[in-house]
Amino acid sequence: MKKTNHQRGGAARLRNTALAAVFMTGLLGLTACGGDISSAGSSSGAAAACGAFNVAVNPWVGYEADAYVVGTVAKEKLGCTVNYKTLKEEVAWQGFGSGEVDVVLENWGHPELTDKYIKQQKTAVDAGPTGNTGVIGWYVPPWMAKQYPDITDYKNLNKYADLFKTSESGGKGQLLDGDPSYVTNDEALVKNLNLNFKVVYAGSEPALIQAFRQAEQKHTPLLGYFYEPQWFLNEVPLVKVNLPAYTAGCDADAAKVACDYPKYELNKIASSKFASSGSPAYKLVKNFTWTNADQNAVAGYIAKDGMSPEAAAKKWIDANPDKVAAWLK
Repeated sequence: MKKTNHQRGGAARLRNTALAAVFMTGLLGLTACGGDISSAGSSSGAAAACGAFNVAVNPWVGYEADAYVVGTVAKEKLGCTVNYKTLKEEVAWQGFGSGEVDVVLENWGHPELTDKYIKQQKTAVDAGPTGNTGVIGWYVPPWMAKQYPDITDYKNLNKYADLFKTSESGGKGQLLDGDPSYVTNDEALVKNLNLNFKVVYAGSEPALIQAFRQAEQKHTPLLGYFYEPQWFLNEVPLVKVNLPAYTAGCDADAAKVACDYPKYELNKIASSKFASSGSPAYKLVKNFTWTNADQNAVAGYIAKDGMSPEAAAKKWIDANPDKVAAWLK
C-alpha cells in the first residue's frame, strides 16, 4: 500500500512586515504538532497553529482507513501538514520518543509496549478509545462450516488436519496467519492445545484475504487467522472456530497461552510531546471515534473498490458531516 507524504509550500510575506511575519511564524511553529519548528511557515493561520502532524500507518487496510480519515480532516479543517509514516506496530511506538510519530490510531492491546513506552519511558500517552471493538481468532470459509459443522470446535480440528495439509505445512495441517508483525499467539496455541497443525504466514493482509476468497470460491479447505473490524467479512462471512474461552490473565505468559484471544477495545496512542503541544490535531485525535461499520466502509472503498486512501476518506467524510463536526468541537 503506497502512502503519500503531503508537503507544504512556503508562505508569501508582505515586504514591509517581513521581520514581524518571520517572528510570528517561528512562535507558532513552536506549537506545531509534534513540536517540529521546521514545519512552520504556511500562509494559513490554522496551518501555522497545527504545523506538521505525523501519523503512523500500520500494515492493514482498516488502520489505513483510520489514518486517512483523521489525516484528511486535519488537513482540510485544521490546516495541518499531514505526514503518513508506513511503519510496523512496534516500530511506530519507537517513533514517539524521536518525534517521528505523533499518533498511532489503532492499538490492539500490546501490554508490553504500553509498559515500555507509557509507564517506563513516558514518551507516549493513551489518547482514548477509537470506538472499534477488535476480534482476533481462527476462521474457516462458510462452505467448510456448512459441510463439516463440528469443525468450529477446536477439539475436532485434529480429525480434519489432513484436509489442511499443504506443501509448506510439513505433513501437518496448515494454519494460515497474515503479516508476521500482527498480534498472534497462534504458534503457542497450536503447541499447547496439542493440535497437529503448523503456522504458515501468508505475509500480508491482501494475501490472507485472497487465500480465504479462493477457498470459498473453489471449496478448498482453509483454516486461518483473521480479525474484525474487517471489510472482507461483508464479502465472505467467515466462520469463527471456538477456542478455549478467554479468561483474564490466561494469556499472561505468551509461551503458555491455551485460550482464545480477548476482545480488544481499540484505542489511540499519542506521543507525550504531541499531547502537551496544544495542537488542534491532538484534540481531533482525542475526539475521534467511529464504529466498525464506519471503518469497514472506508476500508472497502480502498481494498475492494480500488479508491485511493485520500479519495476513500473524502467520500466518507462528505457523507458523515455530523460525525466529523463532533470530532472538531
